[in-house]
Amino acid sequence: MESGPAIFAGLVFALFGAGLLVWTTTRVRHGRPVAHGVSPVASATVATVVGVVALALGAWCLSQV
Repeated sequence: MESGPAIFAGLVFALFGAGLLVWTTTRVRHGRPVAHGVSPVASATVATVVGVVALALGAWCLSQV
């Protein structure tokens, strides 16, 4: 019974992290800003770190099942 929330949370974190990484990569490759009004390097770095952390949290949640 307790594995349901862990699976849901793991999938949400994994989908968010993967989506954020794909979106960030697409924006950087097209030369568009990741966040307006912020340094392009800093915003791409922060978005990438957040995406990787979300993927790691998703993997951790799914490994606890």
